[in-house]
Amino acid sequence: MAETTTTPTALPKGFRDAEQGWPHLDRIPHPPRRVPLLGDVLGADRRTPLQDSLRFARQLGPIFRRKAFGKEFVFVWGADLVADMADESRFAKHVGLGVANLRPVAGDGLFTAYNHEPNWQLAHDVLAPGFSREAMAGYHPMMLSVAERLTDHWDRELTAGRAVDVPGDMTKLTLETISRTGFGHDFGSFERDRPHPFVTAMVGTLSYAQRLNSVPSPLAPLLLRTATRRNEADIAYLNRTVDEMVQARRESGGGDGDLLDRMLDTTHPDTGERLSPENVRRQVITFLVAGHETTSGSLSFALHYLARHPEIAARARAEVDQVWGETQTPAYDQVAKLRYVRRVLDESLRLWPTAPAYAREATRDTELTGVHPMRRGAWALILTPMLHRDPEVWGADAEEFDPDRFDAKAVRSRAPHTFKPFGTGARACIGRQFALHEATLVLGLLLRRYELRPEPGYQLRVTERLTLMPEGLRLHLDRRTATAAPAPVTASEEARSGPRCPVHGTDD
Repeated sequence: MAETTTTPTALPKGFRDAEQGWPHLDRIPHPPRRVPLLGDVLGADRRTPLQDSLRFARQLGPIFRRKAFGKEFVFVWGADLVADMADESRFAKHVGLGVANLRPVAGDGLFTAYNHEPNWQLAHDVLAPGFSREAMAGYHPMMLSVAERLTDHWDRELTAGRAVDVPGDMTKLTLETISRTGFGHDFGSFERDRPHPFVTAMVGTLSYAQRLNSVPSPLAPLLLRTATRRNEADIAYLNRTVDEMVQARRESGGGDGDLLDRMLDTTHPDTGERLSPENVRRQVITFLVAGHETTSGSLSFALHYLARHPEIAARARAEVDQVWGETQTPAYDQVAKLRYVRRVLDESLRLWPTAPAYAREATRDTELTGVHPMRRGAWALILTPMLHRDPEVWGADAEEFDPDRFDAKAVRSRAPHTFKPFGTGARACIGRQFALHEATLVLGLLLRRYELRPEPGYQLRVTERLTLMPEGLRLHLDRRTATAAPAPVTASEEARSGPRCPVHGTDD
């Protein structure tokens, strides 16, 4: 799936909030009962700003605004508005809010770079071949190896009669997968009773970045003094860890052509430039954090829904039995044949995209859907979970879990830009195919091996730290003693379920 490029643009000074960038702000609704100076804070919970925004979105409609500490922000989720903002000739990624707060640790890495910073395009061009089909096939054996460590751990938990900690174990799995495939590093996550300090530091930096949005900027040094010191220590630990990984690779003379080798040794095909040592560190941190945090959340939500919907789990399991048969270690090409398992994953990403928002800025003076004037540099935040719940796109039952929404015929019937779990355009997630292959493989392996039962009385709670994760999710396991006779997959089912692009909802 090809990505387009856009001419980088610097933000004009001053266009940091809605008053300056949206000339007719009064056309956009806002919550009632505003408080002077503080803004729309009544009924808000600083721990769940995303879920608060979803509640306001349901009340106020497809475009609305919120004010906090004197600054106004515009939120968008209507399908027509989101599609218009996907126009790369008029809009580009905006680095703001929590993402900008991560720049002290990730700098001009792929996720946090401003559009005008040259290292983004350099790193993208150098690293894109690391996510080619050939490269992905090379990662597959290591993904299997890490997944085996997960199932060994779950077998021990099952034998001991314990429920499994789904978010914790998915975090261990995805951290080991990206660190080993991309950087040849073993964190030893499954040999630890507690999260690796890297995970603790990472969660700390993400949580701190979100907390910065909940206090007035001038007061942050005072109100977050202790948290700021802790964040500085977390950043220092992340930097030391990555510096040691890079140094070990340099001393070893190189690896097997993984992402770290590309960062250290590959020159740009046109300019001959290399990534600087500082940028290598930033890119490694970006991949380690973004490459496992979002995938662990996606797997956790998918497992929650599979446990809650045994009929869907049975259908997905039958597909695994049918497609993989007696194969103990599925080949790379066999993963893409799990059409229904992939639908389960897509539907989980629809309801809870673990990177739940992305921002877009106008690269020139324009009008959003011909209604809302925007000056160059004005921006809005796309609320992906609400886009994915738009009843005009997904139907009156949009809040319900139904993987058949991603039947190939249903996908073709929907307009583009209605499913955006990986962002959009030139700055969409470079590792999305890696994440989708890993997650589909793991779900297939777990469904083949276990029956999943929910914890009695558990109600889904979502914790926010810029990314989303089920809170306190534990599942009970039953080991499958025999493979049930697979349900046949019809020729028409295979024909309807061909490969398609997960971002744009069209056939590749």
